[in-house]
Amino acid sequence: MGSSTAETESIKPPDGGWGWVVLSGCFVITGFSYAFPKAISVYFKELMHDFDCGYSDTAWISSIMLAMLYGSGPVSSIMVNRFGCRPVMLVGGLLASAGMIGASFTTNIIQLYVTAGVITGLGLALNFQPSLIMLGSYFDKRRPLANGLAAAGSPVFLSALSPLGQVLLDRFGWRGGFLIMGGLLLNCCTCGAVMRPLEGRARKTTGNGEANAQELKQMLPLKVGEENNNSVKTHKEKHKKKLLDFSVLRDKALAIYIIAKFIVVLGLFVPTILLVNYAKDQGVPDRSAAFLLSIIGFIDIFARPTCGVIAGFKWVRPRMPYFFSLALVFNGLTDVCSARSTDYWGLVIFCVFFGISYGMVGALQFEVLMGIVGTKGFSSALGLVLLIEAVAVLIGPPSAGRLVDAYKNYELIFYMAGGELIAAGLFLAVAFCCCIRRHKTKDSPDAEDPNIQNENNHASHDEDQMHQMSLKDG
Repeated sequence: MGSSTAETESIKPPDGGWGWVVLSGCFVITGFSYAFPKAISVYFKELMHDFDCGYSDTAWISSIMLAMLYGSGPVSSIMVNRFGCRPVMLVGGLLASAGMIGASFTTNIIQLYVTAGVITGLGLALNFQPSLIMLGSYFDKRRPLANGLAAAGSPVFLSALSPLGQVLLDRFGWRGGFLIMGGLLLNCCTCGAVMRPLEGRARKTTGNGEANAQELKQMLPLKVGEENNNSVKTHKEKHKKKLLDFSVLRDKALAIYIIAKFIVVLGLFVPTILLVNYAKDQGVPDRSAAFLLSIIGFIDIFARPTCGVIAGFKWVRPRMPYFFSLALVFNGLTDVCSARSTDYWGLVIFCVFFGISYGMVGALQFEVLMGIVGTKGFSSALGLVLLIEAVAVLIGPPSAGRLVDAYKNYELIFYMAGGELIAAGLFLAVAFCCCIRRHKTKDSPDAEDPNIQNENNHASHDEDQMHQMSLKDG
């Protein structure tokens, strides 16, 4: 297992080829993972009626699903390191589907929390993180564009799932809608099947001379010291494959990113989760209310790839955290400025600007994380970041729903969500400017530091030493 890991890490990302198939699978997985918890909000009115519960009670369904998506990050990281991306994604697709199918037979809101929330959320988590890891292993120079295209899956699926959910609700009720949605989630298994690991490519492309040299080296007897050293290295590599790498938390830039993302997640999903119910309470017809999410999704479809292209520019990529801060402030201002929108066309205008700003946030968030920790530390860092964000996503939407139940005023939740996004954006920009002013991303090809440029000219056997030094400095 250790040797295969070393083989995989030594392969240069192809930036194309089968990577485009992996990108398409990541597109679908991202769509289900982020759009599904928001799209099921079209069923909330019926659930409130059938189970005699309030806004905050139904908001818990989406919150638990998102919390499992985030909170299961370390579990997903360990499983990926142990079994690989493809098996984990296949199991995740089955779990996600089983959760929604089971939810169609529930008789109370608690059972919905367990089935649609916990089981489906866990299944989505076991698909989402491995797909990002595979995407990062297949793309390097084109990674900002790849992340932007993959992130576009969220708005595309939101545009489709929200009106589809309303149609299913009208024709089959919420139980039939949940059952059909569960069947759709089986497509996650198909996406998992196309996630071909790069180590398979390594075996096929290895030259005959190199292969013979490796084989001869393995056949020669080892000295006692070498044998002990190799056994220790093998043990360490296996140990690393099974456990999370907590050393990434020593990176100041990562600590700043985690704090900012915690504040972001408190308010990021609140408007989209409660928007449909808000529109229905304002007298907007059911299908027109569900169409508001489609407007956000449609605008978001173009915002994410466009933002990914801009993020790939040479003058933007080294300043990615500041570009991300701008997106956060833009999203927060959209919430605050639209807090008093009560008529349908006012909500449409809000959805247009929210779609643009939300798309920018979605396209940049994981690119910033990859730039901070590098591709080798991305699996562990992503798992830990998602675990911390799970706490925030459990607090955000239910607390907003409780505000609505208590004060019967939706204006407050827009101010709350917008204020949190603005605070997070300002904190991220100021913290990076003051504390990480000379920080350069570990795997960015556009680093402008002359020392880094000189080090990049060394031979390949020196690059491993550089990576170890950067981890210690982090």
